[in-house]
Amino acid sequence: MNLKLFFKAPEQVEGLTQSALGNSIQSLTDEALDMSKIDMAIVGLTENRGTKVNLGSSEGADQIRKKFYALKRSSNNYRIADLGNMQNGESYEDTIARLKEVVEHLVAAKIIPLIIGGTHDLAMGQYLAYESKDEEISVLNVDAKLDVEISGDHNETFLSRLITHKPNFMFSYNHLGHQSYLVEAAALSALDKLYFEAIRLGELRDGFQEAEPVIRMAHMMAFDITAIRSADAPANTDAQPFGLTGEEACQAMWYAGMNEKMSSLSLSEYNPSLDDQHMKTAQVCATMLWYFVEGFYNRKDTGQFNSDNYTKYTVSFEGTEDTMTFYKSKLSEKWWMLVNYGEGFLDRAYIPCSYEDYTQATHGDFPERWIKAQGKLI
Repeated sequence: MNLKLFFKAPEQVEGLTQSALGNSIQSLTDEALDMSKIDMAIVGLTENRGTKVNLGSSEGADQIRKKFYALKRSSNNYRIADLGNMQNGESYEDTIARLKEVVEHLVAAKIIPLIIGGTHDLAMGQYLAYESKDEEISVLNVDAKLDVEISGDHNETFLSRLITHKPNFMFSYNHLGHQSYLVEAAALSALDKLYFEAIRLGELRDGFQEAEPVIRMAHMMAFDITAIRSADAPANTDAQPFGLTGEEACQAMWYAGMNEKMSSLSLSEYNPSLDDQHMKTAQVCATMLWYFVEGFYNRKDTGQFNSDNYTKYTVSFEGTEDTMTFYKSKLSEKWWMLVNYGEGFLDRAYIPCSYEDYTQATHGDFPERWIKAQGKLI
């Protein structure tokens, strides 16, 4: 695939210090660029035909890029390419198809697309890129709302299309950071009946670490900055007074980067025309990307649960023949539970969980996460 046919090179970022991260990022136009030696690729989006409201999001990619380039390098050996901004298709649907093709190509090459800019509905193209893979995937969406309206902009309805898309290759859909007063109860009830997990903002506040197993389950992540409170990210027409803090958003990105299954990321809805004079929201978005990248270069787990890197725990339930199997990583101290369900597309699944899930099982109770997994797999 000739990526140069799909992209327009971004403007050169001037004034970078010697220690700036941007000096370690290769451009698609570099003659020496070898994509086989790249871990992550920046994909800028300028499409905004999915909304009639947040039109300035078409300019977001370049502003995020400037702030990201200016951040400091760590000691990691970065292998990142900036492909530039993807050229829009003749129609909105053409852009979705083009994004699908680009993400599909990158994921197949084991390169993580870092998709920045544009509107949240473009995550549909990100999702469709996995259709050709011979496996079911888990999707993570971070948003203050659920975009499941019956009618309206693509930006308000795309999640319904994503969840009901045929053929179905979605094992799990999980949602973080919704605010109950912005979401219809019926929509949440529908997710629950499908055994999908949705953690509202208040629950995250009680213990943000509980989001880690949910993030660790995902193959793709779509982050709408509407989930971040307006004090930290004002540059969005739908910015809310309540939401995740910038620090919590970065923590979520760190978890996502460390997730060995995570193979694509999108960050959307940033509108530079609504930012403050210091471009605060662009700085938050850039820092989120920085934490994802650092998380990636700190990945520890292999998912080889039969190896010496994992300790196996078997929990018996008194008075029954039922047992549950858990695994704990010796490298990261993270936990998984094994769910067996017989023959089918999958015969077993290793579900990310927490130590609290393990202790709940040792007290004779099946964790809710295990019950939801069984519901999806039967």
